[in-house]
Amino acid sequence: MTSTAPEAQRGQDAREQHGDEPSSWQRRLRRFGHSPRPEIGLRERLVPPYTRPGPQFWAVLALPPGWAARLTRWSAWGGPLLVTLIAGLLRFWKLGSPKAVIFDETYYAKDSWALTEQGYEGAWPKDIDSSILADPSRVPVPTDPGYVVHPPVGKWIIGAGEQIFGFTPFGWRFMVALLGTLSVLMLCRIGRRLFRSTFLGCLAGVLLAVDGLHFVMSRTALLDLVLMFFVLAAFGCLLIDRDRSRARLAAALPVDEEGVLRPDVRVAETLRLGWRPWRIAAGVTLGLAFATKWNGLYILVGFGLMTVLWDVGARRTAGAVQPYKAVLKRDLLPAFVSTVPVTIATYLVSWTGWIVTDKGYFRDWAEKDGKGGHWTWLPDWLRSLWHYENQVYDFHVNLTSGHTYQSNPWSWIVLGRPVSYFYEEQNGCTTSATGKCAREVLALGTPLLWWASCFALVYVLWRWLLRRDWRAGAIACGVAAGWLPWFLYQERTIFLFYAVVFVPFLCLAVTMMIGAMLGPGAATLTARRLSPPPADPTGERRRTWGAVAAGVLVLLIVWNFIYFWPIYTGTPIPDGSWRDRMWLDTWV
Repeated sequence: MTSTAPEAQRGQDAREQHGDEPSSWQRRLRRFGHSPRPEIGLRERLVPPYTRPGPQFWAVLALPPGWAARLTRWSAWGGPLLVTLIAGLLRFWKLGSPKAVIFDETYYAKDSWALTEQGYEGAWPKDIDSSILADPSRVPVPTDPGYVVHPPVGKWIIGAGEQIFGFTPFGWRFMVALLGTLSVLMLCRIGRRLFRSTFLGCLAGVLLAVDGLHFVMSRTALLDLVLMFFVLAAFGCLLIDRDRSRARLAAALPVDEEGVLRPDVRVAETLRLGWRPWRIAAGVTLGLAFATKWNGLYILVGFGLMTVLWDVGARRTAGAVQPYKAVLKRDLLPAFVSTVPVTIATYLVSWTGWIVTDKGYFRDWAEKDGKGGHWTWLPDWLRSLWHYENQVYDFHVNLTSGHTYQSNPWSWIVLGRPVSYFYEEQNGCTTSATGKCAREVLALGTPLLWWASCFALVYVLWRWLLRRDWRAGAIACGVAAGWLPWFLYQERTIFLFYAVVFVPFLCLAVTMMIGAMLGPGAATLTARRLSPPPADPTGERRRTWGAVAAGVLVLLIVWNFIYFWPIYTGTPIPDGSWRDRMWLDTWV
């Protein structure tokens, strides 16, 4: 494949711009002993290889090369599955305890049961919770429609567990615990793909497994953990789509006589990337997120912008001189069609149970109170649904009634005001000097993890803004899309547990910071097909101290989770031990 003279010159300029050839100022600095960074080939920049442990690592373990190769292959799934197994054991341990309807389970457990039984939520009588706990078989499902303020997908999922295990605390918490466990597996694989390291991917999964907020939300029948699951799944789908589209670009670029991949302006600006099923899958999962809670719509906007910028970066790396124009012509419309309409269609399908029945709340509004107007040509069910959604929106934005555990989003990242889901004081406790024990389920993130994430977010923003690291930008996008929209509604009654939607991205941020603490090793350079560096005692000492610091931080986070375990699970502890765990006055 050849280029015309102007295109060749533009390609030469692009190579100098992207670092394929040293610039003039770099050549001048070499006179004064400046050593440039090792150059990375175009193929490795488009599709970076995964890092592999070096031969020294396997020599320490006394493993022959054959076994080392097998273990490296197996670890790609074996490591994440092992982390997931541990996370699952933690989340399903005594899942039915406390045997109570805790916090907002009083809404979602009952609505989920009615939804799966009859296709719409019922108007439950007050003080029915004790009867459900005593004998759910004696409690009839109300046929009168109930007014609910969240879309149905999360309740369908909770109801699936109830249909399998009964209308009991274990039943209505089962599916949430399952999604919480699977989200750990997803984060391991996402972290592996993001950082090109199985070790760092598994570390991100470990951090999520021992985060207190994610843990408590995985054991409670609320909607926010379900929302987090679909948001994380959409992020993973977009990551796979990014890798595959960049691989297509790499496959289409020309190779010179030495077998080196070269940028090409024509290919980079005109190549159509074709069928992108993973982007459509992202549209479906974002639709399921939106159909769980409405703030999933903000995630769609953030992720949509992110994936378009990824296409810009790919075409620029491949040699495009006008990458934004190329994306506008080749990628923007397909990106829109594969996400936004798919998301909206998924949302509408989620209301099927309400649509096919004639008893849902506001189901007959168009036929009775909504006659006339300019939109009568639309189906009655669609006009009724639009009216219902409009009423729900008014409810959400005007929800300003005070609550004991409400908090401002500014305080979330430092765990200013966690939510107590369950509290019980027990007398006659033989292990307490005062004779009293306390049981609590507190939706509190693991403090050391969250406080470390404050520093990690600063590091991520620095990497993104000043070093143009796309991985840092992706992590920042996930945090911003889940957190920043709540600043628009600071007068509304909102809670810290809403932050669970961006907890996986906090774990990725901390993982990225820990990766920087560890520093690049010989394995990283080998994976990039570069020559290993010469012996560097200073660098080895730096990596040693970095590994020690990183190991201490991770162990402290794990210890912190273990320390707060009793108030995550409702385990009875002496009241003095409970007070010892109230590190801040606002936690009480």
